Amino acid sequence: MTSGTPGPGRGPGFASRRTVLRGVGTVAFLGASAAALKLPFFETSGVQQDPATCRATDVSASQKRLIISNWPQYIDADEDPSTLSTFEERTGIAVDYSDDVNDNAEFYAKVRNQMADCTSIERDMVMLTDWMAARFISLGWTQPYDKANVPNLHANLIDPLRDRQWDPDLEFHAPWQSGLTGIAYNAAKTGEVRSFEELLTRADLRGRVTLLTEMRDTMGFLLLVTGADPGDFTDDEWGVAIDRLQQVVASGQIRAFTGNDYTQDLAAGNILACEAWSGDVIQLQYDNPDIKFVVPEEGLSLWSDNMIIPNLATHQANAEQWINYYYEPEVAAKLAAWVNYICPVKGAQQEMEKIDPELAANPLIFPDDDMLADTFDFMPLDARQSNEYEGDWANVTGG
Repeated sequence: MTSGTPGPGRGPGFASRRTVLRGVGTVAFLGASAAALKLPFFETSGVQQDPATCRATDVSASQKRLIISNWPQYIDADEDPSTLSTFEERTGIAVDYSDDVNDNAEFYAKVRNQMADCTSIERDMVMLTDWMAARFISLGWTQPYDKANVPNLHANLIDPLRDRQWDPDLEFHAPWQSGLTGIAYNAAKTGEVRSFEELLTRADLRGRVTLLTEMRDTMGFLLLVTGADPGDFTDDEWGVAIDRLQQVVASGQIRAFTGNDYTQDLAAGNILACEAWSGDVIQLQYDNPDIKFVVPEEGLSLWSDNMIIPNLATHQANAEQWINYYYEPEVAAKLAAWVNYICPVKGAQQEMEKIDPELAANPLIFPDDDMLADTFDFMPLDARQSNEYEGDWANVTGG
């Protein structure tokens, strides 16, 4: 596990990629309403587009410019030189980089009307989590890559991130950084927690467990616990899993559903164990080696935030240069040394040895094949499923 001095921007108080809106407030059960409304986030009638016709002329050859929206604190911008500044110097492309993606659903709501009407959102690239990237792709809101322009992506993407059912041939997406959802516990306060089932049932943890507010993260584990496959499940299997969660909530086992504000409570001992994101745990371990990350016996959720090119992007070839650049192992290693999430690029671990051997050995940045053997993905949901499942989730969590 990593220890020592945090790099720039790291350590306590660091606003990770999963902070921002996910960490705004904890959904506690005390007084929480069980009558939450169904959430119509993804009603999609009349919004489908054809990316072959909803496209702009690519002016990359004459305009050395690139407009990107990403999550906060997700690039080594403060380094000198940074990977971004090196890209600009090497290519002559001026990057207009914004960290205005604060939440997948919020970003969807912000651009939905323009995307649905085939109107430009004035961006050449956006970074979205798997499930939202899948939705954009299914709606025809993204442009396919010119495969010849991104050879490093096809050569160097790590195997566990290939063959996503929503874009198996890497036509529309490229993972930027990835992470694991598993279990964390405070070894100074409790014994080892080995499974998600233990989080839900162990009497010594009762009332001192938190689960995540991200529906797909938490319900992926509930589906596993109840015998279903998160990558391919039925409405009936969903019903069994959400009922199990309701029973666990009613029992008082769960203290709260949280964004990544669980980190403070875990470090302080207010909670003993929790569902956790790997990047958060790395940050906690800089100052508290008693915080442990566990691969649950049920498996791990492996997710990515992905580079996609929206319809009407005017600098697609420049965006493809960006993708190809960040899939160079040396560049990927430098980025991973700063952000501390799973690096999606083959060969980057060897390059990390030259930067920081301790980070190169960290399994939460470079997990081995055994660790990733039982990772799972969450099934892409259509509009009906999204509405119904998000509504069920809100009814149980009070959110």
